[in-house]
Amino acid sequence: MENMAEEELLPQEKEEAQVRVPTRAPDSAPVPAPAADTALDSAPTPDSDPAPALAPAPAPALSPSLASVPEEAESKRHISIQRRLADLEKLAFGTEGDVDSASSLNSDNPGTENSQTCPLCPKEKFRAYSSHKLRRHLQNLHWKISVEFEGYRMCICHLACRPVKPTIVGEQISSKLGAHYHCIICSATITRRTDMLGHVKRHVNKGETKSRYIAASTAKSSNEILKETDTDIQVFPNYSIPQKTDSYFNPKMKLNRQIIFCTLAALAKERKPLECLDAFGATGIMGLQWAKHLGNAVKVTINDLNENSVTLIQKNCHLNKLKVVVDSEEKEEGDALEDDGTLGDIQVTRMDANVLMHLRSFDFIHLDPFGTSVNYLDSAFRNVRNLGIVSVTSTDISSLYAKAQHVARRHYGCNIVRTEYYKELAARIVVAAVARAAARCNKGIEVLFAVALEHFVLVVVRVLRGPTSADETAKKIQYLIHCQWCEERIFQKDGNMVEENPYRQLPCNCHGSMPGKTAIELGPLWSSSLFNTGFLKRMLFESIHHGLDDIQPLIKTLIFESECTPQSQCSTHAPSNTNKQEENGVFVKTTDDTTIDIYSAQGKRKSNEMAINLAKKQKTDASTAHPPFYYNIHRHSIKGMNMPKLKKFLCCLSQAGFRVSRTHFDPMGIRTDAPLMQFKSILLKYSTPTYTGAQSEGQMPPAAEDTVTDRVEMSVSDKAEASGCRRW
Repeated sequence: MENMAEEELLPQEKEEAQVRVPTRAPDSAPVPAPAADTALDSAPTPDSDPAPALAPAPAPALSPSLASVPEEAESKRHISIQRRLADLEKLAFGTEGDVDSASSLNSDNPGTENSQTCPLCPKEKFRAYSSHKLRRHLQNLHWKISVEFEGYRMCICHLACRPVKPTIVGEQISSKLGAHYHCIICSATITRRTDMLGHVKRHVNKGETKSRYIAASTAKSSNEILKETDTDIQVFPNYSIPQKTDSYFNPKMKLNRQIIFCTLAALAKERKPLECLDAFGATGIMGLQWAKHLGNAVKVTINDLNENSVTLIQKNCHLNKLKVVVDSEEKEEGDALEDDGTLGDIQVTRMDANVLMHLRSFDFIHLDPFGTSVNYLDSAFRNVRNLGIVSVTSTDISSLYAKAQHVARRHYGCNIVRTEYYKELAARIVVAAVARAAARCNKGIEVLFAVALEHFVLVVVRVLRGPTSADETAKKIQYLIHCQWCEERIFQKDGNMVEENPYRQLPCNCHGSMPGKTAIELGPLWSSSLFNTGFLKRMLFESIHHGLDDIQPLIKTLIFESECTPQSQCSTHAPSNTNKQEENGVFVKTTDDTTIDIYSAQGKRKSNEMAINLAKKQKTDASTAHPPFYYNIHRHSIKGMNMPKLKKFLCCLSQAGFRVSRTHFDPMGIRTDAPLMQFKSILLKYSTPTYTGAQSEGQMPPAAEDTVTDRVEMSVSDKAEASGCRRW
């Protein structure tokens, strides 16, 4: 009787071995086989030899619908992931060869004829039944509650793929197999269907829509090559929405890379060679542009902590015919490229940015981490050379633009609210954080320019060594008093005496005419100038020299904003001994006349006389610096009045005796030293009512005639009034 039982179990166990053995997960617990089966399998007879029984096993465990996928990728896909119900049934009933072998095994046992087992259930869950019951089982249990994703169905699986903790019932230990789903993207096992739907949705939100199995064998050859400013870079297929272990390349930051290149090119005219550091290389696009276009004037070091990014940077260096130097020794691959005509050397390092900046000194440091950069400012100013430049790109715009005020208080120690000038407020917050970090290292800063656009805030400063410069820098960090009712603002005056009501410093009278507190203190902020006119003109010259047409309009806007004068009056007072070049009405100087004494030091420590002269120049330039902040003309428009054209209104403010210019922070913003009350009065003076004529008589004018004539008269009057003012 025991032999009869063994012979009846033998065909079923062989079929289960053919289906379940190749699909078992590596971390799953093996299911012990009965002793009788083990004895039969270990017999030396050719029928019970395990080698031919397991040879055709991988065939039914694969998806028949993935014939075009490489074999390496197919072998990793689980059998519970299928395209059609017919594909799942083929796994249960097998191919033609499997059906013949099963019939030959069942011929000796007529009781088990036409009985099949489920490939996704163990024999304890689903015993061998007829074919129509198996089809109904597959359709109602596995296929009906499956999760669909891009044409594939992730069916529920009851095999021992997921380890389950054993439970103690009395004196016996029972381990119950749990149902689960296999993720098609990351191969994770999820128990509940709702959790599986949420798991797949998170993959879609991250941009992970391709299966890891399909892309596993073709990931190395599917890298895309992009080109930016004559520099070729190799990026990953998911470069726009990468994972945490991938390198990130953002095409929208092209403007940021070009303006930093112009900054370095202008610095290279002062002294060479410059030791430059791109602390967060990612794909290495920025450092490659420096080395390829500036040549021997710079010694570029590209750093990244991620090993995959370092490998990608080295590939991009060879792609652009640049030698890679690692640990002061050239790689063998770089020596092979020497005969092809290499352009320069790039040192690629893999370490933490703080450690690298503590170990070495640089003339130019660029920080562009993911988010805030306050964690790297102390290390950047520790060893940066005198008269060097530190550029900081901050992409945590949610906190800087007052959308997450608690994060700004945590990172920058600053209290801010949402205002009409929030972008300039963000730039002054970053400059204040940079100034405090420099002052802690007994260094001062000179702000060359600060840019705040939609995706980032860029601040570029020059380092001035010495405690005198550090003290002068620390004095420029002040608090701002902002009226929340009329949007007036003013920096709080310095003094040791505590005022009873500091809100009286505001030019407006909102604090006296309204009950309660109408103003709030913001900051600490940078209160001095945000632009260096001479350096911006040199950057414009470099952008013209290197053919960077995309960045020239922004630099010109920064020049007009720094001088806060009309474009027709900009830069007409240059000295005669300075080399000049005229571009669209702007005199571009190759040497900065305001700081030429500072640059003559050639990177050495300044003497006491130079420091005193610098302090005097900063005091004299304070009166000629551009006024802080700006007004939005739409924010202060009068209800029921038609505003004048922006160019006309700028001309009217200039004729009234105020300094005025456009600003890059806001396309409808006006930077002026006029108080808000006079700003509104001039705006009201040159605004026209929306409806005129018969309003006093209670009759509305016809829209078809009167409004058209009003518009024509307005356009004629605008041209007549603007005829005496130069075009902006």
